[in-house]
This record gives sequence, structure tokens and C-alpha cells, in this order.
Amino acid sequence: MESVVSTEEFAFKGACLPNLLPDRPESELLILRVLWHLGASTVRQVVEELGADTGDTTVLKRLQIITEKGLVTRDDSARTHVFTPAIPEITTQRQLVDDLLKRAFGGSAQKLVLHALAGRKPSAA
Repeated sequence: MESVVSTEEFAFKGACLPNLLPDRPESELLILRVLWHLGASTVRQVVEELGADTGDTTVLKRLQIITEKGLVTRDDSARTHVFTPAIPEITTQRQLVDDLLKRAFGGSAQKLVLHALAGRKPSAA
């Protein structure tokens, strides 16, 4: 039986990064989206971008977890640590779509596209 979580590895900038997307919590993706949008950022900058409902401690802990997973790098050369995404947004999007394609649509890109467009007007973004 095929594993739900893929162990396939993707090469990026000469390094092999494990495909950890299927088990990635939404909070990690939100933080990654902020980092892709802002670029290298401190915890405070990420918290400000996420809004008032998110605390510094929560964001710091999640950043530590995704740093350990290799999804974010941390520059601790200054007093305030700066976090940068280790994987480009497009690579993450491709991995997420590939996982969805395999698990939900049996590998059929046609079924995925038809389902995505069913009952919706196509949008630019």
C-alpha cells in the first residue's frame, strides 16, 4: 500500500529538501506566505503582517519548527533573528498541487482542473 505522506525529495539550490507538505499545518503555510510576501523578516514583522490575533510566542515557536524542517532559514548574527523562506513559493505550490493530484484525483490532472473550474468563474489570482 502506498504511503499517504510522500518521502520523495526535491532538489533546490543543490540541496535535497524532503517533501513535507502533506502534513504541513495551515499556520506554517500562513507564515510562509508572509515571508514570501515580505522577504527576510523578524518575528515582530511576521506578527504585524498576520494581525492582532497572533502572538509573538506562537509565531516564534512555529518559525522554530519550520526552521527545523528546513523550510525557513534563520540569521542569528544580530540580536533580532531574521527568517527567510528556504523554498520558493512556486515550488511549495507545485508540491501541494502534486500531493492533492495524487491523493484526491488519482493522478488525473484533467479531473483536478475540471473540478477546480466546476461552478466557478475563472479568476486571474
